[in-house]
Amino acid sequence: MNNQLVVKIESDIENLYTIYSTSVRNLGTPVFPKQSFIELQKIFAHRCEIFTIFHQDVAVSSVMSFYYKGRVLPHYGGGLSQARDLKSNDFMYYKLMCHAKERGCHYFDFGRSKVGSGSYSYKKHWGMSINPMSYQYYLVKSKQLPSLSASNPKYKFVILLWSKLPLLVSQKIGPLLARHLG
Repeated sequence: MNNQLVVKIESDIENLYTIYSTSVRNLGTPVFPKQSFIELQKIFAHRCEIFTIFHQDVAVSSVMSFYYKGRVLPHYGGGLSQARDLKSNDFMYYKLMCHAKERGCHYFDFGRSKVGSGSYSYKKHWGMSINPMSYQYYLVKSKQLPSLSASNPKYKFVILLWSKLPLLVSQKIGPLLARHLG
């Protein structure tokens, strides 16, 4: 609250896409195409908002959220490197909670996270309720589930390499790869 942060509800996805694609690139993950975010905004219309946090007129955190039946679901979000020191993600989610309450929401759905991951710890820090999810798999040719986790050692080098790509390169190549990830 003391970092002179400003929240804006934006209709343009440019800040969101830059921040989100930077965040996922830094995590070693390909980003979805920009057009996907434009389409989501069109399809969900007034049930979709983009919250962007600015510090000294620079966008540092942003999230695309969806509203449905009294719930807000912040789904695509991230922060630039300076977001950590500014605590702009905390500010963003706090302001989103306040705004959603004003819109009549009574439920903040922070989404799923793997137990033990950084996002799990972050959400737990906010005091979110934990609701375990069950999954079923149909194995066609395999006898066991593949380990597609980012913590799988066989992906370590690829993740490290991806996180070092220039942002524009990751934004061009990422959408081609993202459609094949599950």
